[in-house]
Parts: sequence; C-alpha cells; structure tokens
Amino acid sequence: MKIIDLLTQKSLSLSFEVFPPKTQTSFESVKTATEEIAKLRPAFMSVTYGAGGGTSRYTLDIAQNIKQHYGVPALEHLTCVSSTKETVRQKIREIQAAGICNVMALRGDVPAELQNADRSVWDYRYAVELVYELKQADADFCIGGACYPEIHPESSNQTEDIKHLKEKVDAGCDFLTTQMFFDNNLLYNFLYKIREAGITVPVIPGIMPITNANQVVRAIQLSGSFVPQRFKSLVDKFGSDPAAMKQAGIAYATDQIIDLYANGITNVHVYSMNKPDVAAKIQSNLSDILGK
Repeated sequence: MKIIDLLTQKSLSLSFEVFPPKTQTSFESVKTATEEIAKLRPAFMSVTYGAGGGTSRYTLDIAQNIKQHYGVPALEHLTCVSSTKETVRQKIREIQAAGICNVMALRGDVPAELQNADRSVWDYRYAVELVYELKQADADFCIGGACYPEIHPESSNQTEDIKHLKEKVDAGCDFLTTQMFFDNNLLYNFLYKIREAGITVPVIPGIMPITNANQVVRAIQLSGSFVPQRFKSLVDKFGSDPAAMKQAGIAYATDQIIDLYANGITNVHVYSMNKPDVAAKIQSNLSDILGK
C-alpha cells in the first residue's frame, strides 16, 4: 500500500522508524528488533539508509522482510549526495524489484572526507534531484521528502528553507515527514507558513522519544531542535535515573502525540530507534485513541 493512500484516511494512526545494522554480525539482532516493532501493526515502518555503503546494503533487506512477512507497508530511505547516477539508478531498480513502492528521497549527510570536495561535479547535490530521478524511473513510487519545522541547519533563514521545500514538492514529493521537534507550537506555525507558500501535500510529524539524558545532546546536534524549558526540567529531574528518565521521556512523547491528534493530525511518525519496548509502550498509551 502507498503511504499517500494511508494519509488520506480519516482514522488516526501511528508509524515507526527503524534502522538497519551497521555490520553483518548485528544483522540478526536488528532484524529481530524490527520484527517486534512490526508485530505492533503500525500504519507503516520507515527504514533508514546508510550513506556511502555500510548499512545501506541492509536497508532493503529489512524493508522487504517487514513487508513480506508482516504485511506492514515499508518506506525505504534513499540518499543521493556524492553518489553517481548509475549507483542511484541501480538502487532504484533493486527497490522496485523487491516490490517496495514507498521511497523517502533524501540528500543524505556529506561524508566527512568529502566536506571540502568540489560538489559542483557531483551527479547529485540536493534531494530535489533524487525526486526527479525517482519520477523518471519506470516505476510508480510514492515519494516522501524531509522537512524541518524550525529550519534546515544549512539554510540561512526559514523563507529560503520553505522555498527549497516547495521546489522539492513541485518535483514530485507526495508527502513530507518532519525532523524531530519537542514543541508542537513550532510545527503548527510551520504548517501555517508552508500552506501560505502553496505546499499542500500531507505532512507527517516526526516525534523522538528521549529515553536517556545522553540522547538530548545528540538530538540537538543532529537537528538543531529547540528544547523547551518543560523538557529541560524533565531531564534535570530524571536524567540521572535511567528507569525514571525512560518513563518520563515516553510520557512526554505520548503527550506530544495526543496534542497533535487533537489538533487535526491523523498520522504521527515515531523515531523508535529499534526499541520495541518503547514503541510498544507509546502505542499502549494511545490504545483507546487509536482503537488498538
């Protein structure tokens, strides 16, 4: 099933993100974790992609397993930065051959060793170029794109950010998924601005349950997310107690999701970090709301 079809339904739903193993030796443990999350019967599951090889070879294996053996629609991530056209086109052919129809088109992180390289000679520099490539492929993909409720770390301002986002949507993105955020008002403000700019595709909010204090620093480094005082107080109070921090982090994420549902959002995507217990607890907290 295409994710855009799920998003047009009026019923509330929850989806989860997982990541593939970094090495072959950890493949089975990661596969088991993703299967446990698939057993929760989420609306769909996204599988992240490792740039420059590495974990990227396992992305399709995990996505195909989720879809074939658990009947959960899979959203395969695909990145393009510093890749050749032939490499990307081969990946697209493999995704199509595996029967995956949902693709998340991402630029990806520039490898550290290429930070100072001449990017003008690269086949792909931006996600919009990958969207064009997917649209030109002999396949009927449902294409997702990423967006930032605050601002992309490399954008000079939000106006510029939204302009580039519209270019990506106009190129063929069917829906957007947000980077993590910890203040729902940031999302509501962002949605108003992009609708004013003519971006009308569905937007799926992405929520990251912070279950240990160390994740806070990492989350801010990755996304530049604003951390409200309410959340800082939570970490200050419970951060030194792993069990309490985990419970508090799940409660905070659950509260965010309930507020999103109450304000018209029908699907929320949880960055579950291959943690079946966290995914299960959040879904359990929402059981009556979701009808599960």
